[in-house]
Amino acid sequence: MGNSDLIAAIRARLTASADPVRAAGAQAYLKSAMPQLGVRVPEVRRIVKAEVAAAPFASGDELRSAVLELFRAATYREERYAAIDLTASKLVRTDLAMLPVYEEIIRTGAWWDLVDGVEDRLGRLLQTHRDVLTPVLLRWSTDQDFWIRRASITVQLSARKDTDVALLSQVIEANLADREFFIRKAIGWALREYGKTDPAWVRQFVAAREAALSPLSRREALRNLPAED
Repeated sequence: MGNSDLIAAIRARLTASADPVRAAGAQAYLKSAMPQLGVRVPEVRRIVKAEVAAAPFASGDELRSAVLELFRAATYREERYAAIDLTASKLVRTDLAMLPVYEEIIRTGAWWDLVDGVEDRLGRLLQTHRDVLTPVLLRWSTDQDFWIRRASITVQLSARKDTDVALLSQVIEANLADREFFIRKAIGWALREYGKTDPAWVRQFVAAREAALSPLSRREALRNLPAED
């Protein structure tokens, strides 16, 4: 089965699982112009996993081609979710050649569900290729596209003890003056997640930037922090 057959099979199973009532609600929730089928995210993942298991990719290049074909030609939002799910493969988990694929998804997807869908993939690349990803993310933190900037901030959400705090500080500081909701939310979210590992660092970071942090970012950063000793 080639990429075209795989993509057709995924599309057919997504269509067969459609729920028009749920689709209308999901589209309204996301405020998306792209129609939805109403297929739940876990079901999208199950469909993708089953189809790939039946016809595994022969190479990373073949997988990348399928991802971009499915994402670019998507008629329904779930097809874009399926394209992102394809990137979970061990075949490309630490492959730097995926970076431009993720960047395209962020720039053309341009909405939180799609942008955040590749956050952990980027995070894995950062952990594996710090020398390459660190300067890229620093450039992204000042990009004109705020979704690219958001990705630079959220890339370490799952890093915990492996968080590069210097990088985290730099990408946040580059965006402190931004009034965009999704940037302010991302700053708070990134700090809140790292606060689970080092609450003292987060408290100190917030206190040192009290005047610059937006109320939203500050509130999110300090939410759920453990009580100080």
